[in-house]
Amino acid sequence: MNTHPYESLTPDVVLDALATLDLHGDGRLTALNSYENRVYQVFLEDRSAVVVKFYRPDRWTRAEILEEHSFSLELAAAEVPAVAPLELHGATLHHHDGFAFSVSPYRGGRAPELDDFEVLEWVGRFLARIHTIGSRKPFEARPALDLQSFGIASRDWLLGNDKIPLDVQRAWETACNAALDMIATTALSASATTSPDSNFRKLRLHGDVHPGNILWTPTDRPGGGPHFVDLDDARTGFAVQDLWMLLSGDRAQRTGQLSGLLDGYEQFREFDRRELALIEPLRTLRLIHYSAWLARRFEDPIFPINFPWFGSSDYWKGQVLMLEEQCEQMAEEPLYA
Repeated sequence: MNTHPYESLTPDVVLDALATLDLHGDGRLTALNSYENRVYQVFLEDRSAVVVKFYRPDRWTRAEILEEHSFSLELAAAEVPAVAPLELHGATLHHHDGFAFSVSPYRGGRAPELDDFEVLEWVGRFLARIHTIGSRKPFEARPALDLQSFGIASRDWLLGNDKIPLDVQRAWETACNAALDMIATTALSASATTSPDSNFRKLRLHGDVHPGNILWTPTDRPGGGPHFVDLDDARTGFAVQDLWMLLSGDRAQRTGQLSGLLDGYEQFREFDRRELALIEPLRTLRLIHYSAWLARRFEDPIFPINFPWFGSSDYWKGQVLMLEEQCEQMAEEPLYA
């Protein structure tokens, strides 16, 4: 019977991997919330704690992982509160028992209160600083977040591997194609050279700025405020990608949240308001990509346990409705703040 590589990642393997770097655990380790990789908080014999991340095999190349590390270290060197991997034995990327892994300092915190204008402004300032560093040079190995990689490739893989039940396949394909056709007229399409927004500036991004990837610590303490974690999805793209996932609620609520983020952002960096028209296309691409991600990962035993509802006809019927709603959203006037 085939087994998934992560099934061999036992606590002993985790502790043995750290021991190769002269980091000796005291036996206590806690699995942190991560599906793509395996991430553990490990307490060491000196009573300190580190976070060790075991990268999913065959997802990123060595060059792509090292670019993530390099970007994180650039941010840390510029005093941007992004948690970067530790350099141990002269390297940030290590290998043990068939796994690539990295070690980072442990940072505590809670999710930011995104209904607080001051918190939004604070987060916006640091996002601008991340983008200032990100604009200094391009990624050479890491891919872009665009129509092809998130939308077309995801659609083609799902259909080509028969992941959608036959009773809903045609409806989903029709809705998906309609959405992708709309996105093809935006700057997210590499072929949209005639679009008036085709000259948007691309830069290195965090790529996955949602509330769970921001750790907030009390501002009355040294170093308080937001700390950005998990640059595993760092890609090339447009600045708005690192803002839109922090918006929620109805249109009025999202407009207010966007105003707070941009008030902080524009204290440090200009924001091209034309990119706001990409928010709903980006949301649509994430919706399609998320279904493909779940389907690609379902051989990992942790996925059926945590996503038991995935793959049913009801799930895909819900996706059809969501894609149709997204087409309506993309046809509306974009948010403005």
